[in-house]
Amino acid sequence: MSLTDWIVLCLTLLGVLLLGVYKSKGERNLHSYFKSSNSMTWFIILLSIMGTQASAITFLSAPGQAYTDGMRFVQYYFGLPLAMIVLCITFVPIYHKLKVFTAYEFLEQRFDLKTRTLASVLFLISRGLSTGISIYAPSIILSSLLGWNIYYTNIFMGGLLIIYTVSGGAKAVAYTQMQQLFIVFIGMFLAGYMVVNLLPEGMGFTDAIKVAAKMGKMNVIETKIAVTDPVWWKDKYNIWSGVIGGFFLALSYFGTDQSQVGRYLTAKSMKESRMGLLMNGLVKVPMQFGILLIGALVFVFYLNYSSPIVFNQKQIDKTLASQYGESFKENQKAYEILNQKKQVQVLELSAAIKSNDKSRIEKTELQLQATEQEAHLLRTKAKETIKKADILADTNDTNYIFLYFVVHHLPIGLIGLLIAMIFLSAWGSIAAALNSLASTSVIDIYKRLGKEEKTELHYYKASQWITLFWGIFSIAVAMFASKLGSLIEAVNILGSLFYGTILGIFMLAFYMKSIRANATFWAAVFTEICVIAIYVADIISFLWLNVIGCLLVMGVALIFQKMFIRKS
Repeated sequence: MSLTDWIVLCLTLLGVLLLGVYKSKGERNLHSYFKSSNSMTWFIILLSIMGTQASAITFLSAPGQAYTDGMRFVQYYFGLPLAMIVLCITFVPIYHKLKVFTAYEFLEQRFDLKTRTLASVLFLISRGLSTGISIYAPSIILSSLLGWNIYYTNIFMGGLLIIYTVSGGAKAVAYTQMQQLFIVFIGMFLAGYMVVNLLPEGMGFTDAIKVAAKMGKMNVIETKIAVTDPVWWKDKYNIWSGVIGGFFLALSYFGTDQSQVGRYLTAKSMKESRMGLLMNGLVKVPMQFGILLIGALVFVFYLNYSSPIVFNQKQIDKTLASQYGESFKENQKAYEILNQKKQVQVLELSAAIKSNDKSRIEKTELQLQATEQEAHLLRTKAKETIKKADILADTNDTNYIFLYFVVHHLPIGLIGLLIAMIFLSAWGSIAAALNSLASTSVIDIYKRLGKEEKTELHYYKASQWITLFWGIFSIAVAMFASKLGSLIEAVNILGSLFYGTILGIFMLAFYMKSIRANATFWAAVFTEICVIAIYVADIISFLWLNVIGCLLVMGVALIFQKMFIRKS
């Protein structure tokens, strides 16, 4: 990056960091540290909720997801608007009526301490692991830009975020997320504009979309139904897994995950909480569509211009310096020949589309697809060579595609802004996650299981120390994140392993008043074991785990309740 980009990056990050510290002045008790003294309006709630969701993973990995697998990932969010409506009707009124700090306080009142503790522990495991992956995402950027060791970079990035979160609390998180999202939206708009602007003369936005569609990247909705086909159940993204599985996942994430519940518990009133959630339901799907669309456009861009055989430049340099360097160079030369071939074919396809010559379109489409398949085989071979040179190498390109495009093709100044955008989205989501981990640890575990009541200042100090602990834990998890493939998928898979069980507990609490504590507790333990076993067996798409987990808790609890009644 140029000196100008570094100045833009540093000034943007420093400004937001100082704002967070300033806004958190005077936060010396649990109510202000975790709930912002209930001072947030619906607009800040909306931005805080979106900022918590929209981590660096979203902006780093989502365009790469569309580049490699098309737009179908957007179906993952189709169940979210309906989940927001259900939350506003059921969950939000109860939380506000009870004036809880965390979602899990309600479970002790409805069931008992062990059920509350179980739900809290499941959340802490899930969110702690996911936060580690979120720390790894911005570390990729620093590691790629500066050539730093990824492990030291994780420590540096995690350390910055720990300082930011420990000193701030919920108010700092909420107010800085407002500034972060403002910069993020500007950055993504400019990135999309620049992709189209950099396309060859005569190829505009509409032309690029048509080419992307012919290459299978505009697969927004997939409606196929084949319930007797095992492959259909393992399909990660279709309209059915998106609406049904996505609904259960969103209901659990926004209704029982403290990283989200903690955002709207800071609202001035129940009305403000509801407005923030409903607006999130309206905005989230179009926002995610736009981010994925940038990835599809970047794919078309690289049909017109030479793309690297692998987007992780650091791994390329290491491989070239190894004994496998010559073999890798041969792959690169063959790949560049295919790049030139694709450039001719994509212009031919675009011209055929404009002339609406169907036979010509079909012919050039098949030719371009065949060339792209050849290129794919060469990329696979190159990744195998990289693995031979470094067995620990990260060969999943999804997380590097958008970053490579930004650094190598955008103008000076805008590069710094977009890198700052990715950092800010990381800070916002990770700070909110650490804050929620601390609040659950203090309110649901430390304070509740303590033998004697301490002073308010004691719990405030404990919250800061526990935030530090979770920050260190997340850094440790980040050290292994390179093994998880696409980061945006990894985070959602981790959530799906736990969210269904947690949601099932809350559904029993809200809607099945006859089910008591013991039946609920043991049903949840049994279900969590089953969900993990199903995932390990790899027999179904991860989104369905949310449905299975929730319904299994409810069904097994009914059976257990009848067994316990008979025994008594």
